Amino acid sequence: MTPLIYSTLIISLGIGTTLTFASTHWYLAWMGIEINTLAIIPLMTQSHSPRATEATTKYFFAQATASATLLFAATSNAFFTGGWDILQTNNPLTYTLMTLALAMKIGLAPLHSWMPEVMQGLTLLTGLILSTWQKLAPFCLIYQIQPHSPNLFMALGLLSIVAGGWGGFNQVQLRKILAYSSIAHLGWMVLILSFSPPLTLVAFATYLMMTFSLFYSFMMTKTTHINSLSTSWAKIPTLTALTPLILLSLGGLPPLTGFLPKWMILQELTKQDLALVAVLAALFSLFSLYFYLRLSYAMTLTMPPNNPAGTLPWRLSPPHNTLPP
Repeated sequence: MTPLIYSTLIISLGIGTTLTFASTHWYLAWMGIEINTLAIIPLMTQSHSPRATEATTKYFFAQATASATLLFAATSNAFFTGGWDILQTNNPLTYTLMTLALAMKIGLAPLHSWMPEVMQGLTLLTGLILSTWQKLAPFCLIYQIQPHSPNLFMALGLLSIVAGGWGGFNQVQLRKILAYSSIAHLGWMVLILSFSPPLTLVAFATYLMMTFSLFYSFMMTKTTHINSLSTSWAKIPTLTALTPLILLSLGGLPPLTGFLPKWMILQELTKQDLALVAVLAALFSLFSLYFYLRLSYAMTLTMPPNNPAGTLPWRLSPPHNTLPP
């Protein structure tokens, strides 16, 4: 891919998200999301591998289904209300269809099955764009239509926390684990969206920061499998030493950064007399904590002196000047 084409696609991603952010009209917001989708598809297929082609096809079908549903719901809402204003989404049927379509766009359970398979076929850089930038525009629309149905958002949030934690249990591919991690974190954001939108933005900003850091560390060490974490110390020791802290922060362990949003979300749910929902969310998050600890274990307990073979790069290959026995 030439630099000109690559730059054009990156600029298109920015234009699509900005158009959705700035619009109050459903049709313009839908157009911005579609520009985003069409811009990232060539980025997905730039490796020209069969796995990337399969992932791109799955992504296209999932996004096309969600876009068609969103456009149908927006048109129906305009028919019932007489306007295309995003904030005038009062019809229960169209509101539910819009919410489910946007949930499929960002990968919320139970409409999440496309995301792990798509992530597995992408490079780490494209996976980073899919896990962060591509969620901004749909999440902006969810943020604007959120006040109408708390029960729907709580159901989507709890299902996403369960699916994100349970799905990453037996995974060994880091890209799939990161996909399930994204699903679980989005569940926490949607869970509190109806009661405290500013807290949702805090959780979303924290998620973006930690996800970018984790993807960057994996890109620097060129790590895509859990088994290769044990030798990452020989590549970049300093970055490898910091990566377990990022993983534990994503898991929500105190006193790390990721603990604060989850603690505030649980506190807000308790204030809203939803103690049972808070307890279920905290218990289900233990599923996600398991695979974060698993990755941290693979990195920290294979560092020197526990792993002499990973101490220096030259120890990974036999010496050149050896005397015959």
